[in-house]
Amino acid sequence: MAEEHFDVLTKSGEKTGVSKPRHVSEIHRDGDYHRAVHVWIFVESTQELLLQLRSDDKDSWPGQWDISSAGHISAGDPSLLSAQRELEEELGIKLPTDAFEKIFVFLQECVTNNGKFINNEFNDVYLVTVLHPIPLDAFTLQKEEVSAVKYIPYEEYRNLLAKEDPAYVPYEANGDYGKLFEIIRQRCQVNVEARSLSLQKQLQRYSPVTLEANLAELSEADQKALGLIVKAAKVIDDIFYEQVWYSNPALRDWLKEHANASELDKLKWDYFLINKSPWSSLDENEPFLTTADSAVKLLPEATKLIAGWKGIEYRAAFPLTKPPGANFYPPDMDKMEFNLWLSSLTEEQKHAATGFFSIIKRRSEANLDASQSNHLANIAKKLTDSNSDLYSAPYSEIYRPFLTKASELLHKAGDLATSQSLKKLLHSKAEAFLSNDYYDSDIAWMDLDSKLDITIGPYETYEDEIFGYKASFEAFIGIRDDKATADLKLFGDNLKLLEDNLPLDSVYKSKDVSAAPIRVIQLIYNSGDVKGPQTVAYNLPNDEKIVEDRGTSMVMLKNVQEAKFEHILKPIAEVIISKEQRGFVDFDSFFTHTICHECCHGIGPHTITLPDGQTSTVRKELQELHSAMEEAKADIVGLWALKFLITKGLLPKSMVESMYVSFLAGCFRSIRFGLTEAHGKGQALQFNWLYEKGAFVFHEDSTFSVDFTKVEDAVESLSHEILTIQGRGDKKAATLLLNNYCTITGPLKTSLEKLESVKVPVDISPTFPLADALMN
Repeated sequence: MAEEHFDVLTKSGEKTGVSKPRHVSEIHRDGDYHRAVHVWIFVESTQELLLQLRSDDKDSWPGQWDISSAGHISAGDPSLLSAQRELEEELGIKLPTDAFEKIFVFLQECVTNNGKFINNEFNDVYLVTVLHPIPLDAFTLQKEEVSAVKYIPYEEYRNLLAKEDPAYVPYEANGDYGKLFEIIRQRCQVNVEARSLSLQKQLQRYSPVTLEANLAELSEADQKALGLIVKAAKVIDDIFYEQVWYSNPALRDWLKEHANASELDKLKWDYFLINKSPWSSLDENEPFLTTADSAVKLLPEATKLIAGWKGIEYRAAFPLTKPPGANFYPPDMDKMEFNLWLSSLTEEQKHAATGFFSIIKRRSEANLDASQSNHLANIAKKLTDSNSDLYSAPYSEIYRPFLTKASELLHKAGDLATSQSLKKLLHSKAEAFLSNDYYDSDIAWMDLDSKLDITIGPYETYEDEIFGYKASFEAFIGIRDDKATADLKLFGDNLKLLEDNLPLDSVYKSKDVSAAPIRVIQLIYNSGDVKGPQTVAYNLPNDEKIVEDRGTSMVMLKNVQEAKFEHILKPIAEVIISKEQRGFVDFDSFFTHTICHECCHGIGPHTITLPDGQTSTVRKELQELHSAMEEAKADIVGLWALKFLITKGLLPKSMVESMYVSFLAGCFRSIRFGLTEAHGKGQALQFNWLYEKGAFVFHEDSTFSVDFTKVEDAVESLSHEILTIQGRGDKKAATLLLNNYCTITGPLKTSLEKLESVKVPVDISPTFPLADALMN
């Protein structure tokens, strides 16, 4: 066998590109930084940890009690795979990936064996939670590594470490490694009353609203089609739950099943439905649940069989920190690994790997993970023709069971639809689900001219916080408001005029800008990527090829905007806006700026030319920063566009004051979404820029007003800054801008605390009785 090698890391834990043999004369002699995994098995019912007794032949800490299982990560291997492998090799336990919860990374720096063994090790610490002790006879011990195993109460073990008992491998129980014990303690000592109160407060930030529309103008056939479309949208929800995190569907089903067990369980379920995950959207994705709340799964054959024992019952795990790559990438993949793999691909393969409609997986997952379905295992076999562990798989294969069902429903709905354009959209989208080619279906969506308005498919990339490449599935179903739609034709027709006059050097301006159709609908159902704060409008598609060929289309959700204005923006204005300017806040200005926001997604740089002459896109160059920068652009350029249209006599001059003051009030609405969310981050950038320029003024009574003599120049200067960064594809400048301005400054913090103290809701939580009735 070839000698095992380790990746050599920098002191900050990044790969150097060098690997060395494991032999003591190399990696540990030189004190090179490297990686390892620690796997702890915790027994929920007895509150014990499993320890192993290290073999007397080990080169470090021989004959001492240690972690349940641990081992080095070989060069090129992923962390999670190493954790699974070590547990199986040392203890004979074969567990799927969803049993492992990565809780922190611990840097161990120590010298033993009279200075001959220098251990500089980054340890990925995993926790496996089982309900009951695994019988000792069920373990198959790797004798050269492990002499015995035992259970010990976690607090007793912590005390032994604190006393530096020589029978145990030393760890700083009161230092960095104490996180392990603190996490376990928090889960074991739950204050039900305090936790219920906390969840109630989180839920109260959402104002419940009912969203409906008049279906009287729909024919009987269209109403039947609508019922089928709602069912397809329910399937879209199932896909999105899986896109967020691989154990998310199991958590959802478990919480639903136990929702009526207690008041606390009901609160967990209610807040999970809003966030569609265990991470709170309004709290910068802080977890409101832990793995201790998660689904219990049974593995009868994870160890050797023991008479009378049914097998391992474990908690399906999820990390405390929301994975930046969601379930689009392996959880232990980093950018360096991805980019190294990407550089080995053909141009066609690169396009697929960085495209909207694929996910990145590991071949090794299929080989080791017992939880993989036969469907996913077959995909791995079919698509892994490379020497790399990573491979790209299309949505049409990964989500085939879901998409087949959704496709059948849309085809049936298309057969019933009376509108020819709706019929074309439904059939083409049904075909796209199975072919993974969405171009024609998105063109059909742009051409939609129907009373029944449907948006369904993978679109927004907010969940992919690593690169911003991967699209999440979503659905919006509504009834078109014909009068409001006719009133807005002005905005779509003037996109070329706006593009030509953008505060941006001509070299970065788009030459071909198409008029953007705008549709206004009354929303009757949404699903998929609609977690947390609700969307008031959207501009699609995001595919740069379609934007270049045809532009974009906009959909305004009027009843959602009306609900937000009444329940959120008006109460904010009463608290935050100075008494003299409060009367300027009105729905028309709020609604009109939202229109301009969506219009401005369709103008400005999209496909760009880099300094070396290569063609790229803003999305690919700015990567994970693209969403926040694009939302900030649409917002601030939308405000610039309103003033420009007023100056041209296309909108009334009476709007000037109201649009600026309504925008100011709206800043607080979006910033309250949190600075990890693209809209909140983009809004913080705008607010702090305008405040710094004196356009927003903070008063002694903790209210704000607009300085009308400064706001126009401030808006134009920020518009120019963001548009130029996008035109250059300058990620370094985008990082600097966001770092400097995406903060909660003193006056902003004061105002946000004031809104919190008077319990102004942050957003709405809609229910859809019409859709529910159609499902019955």
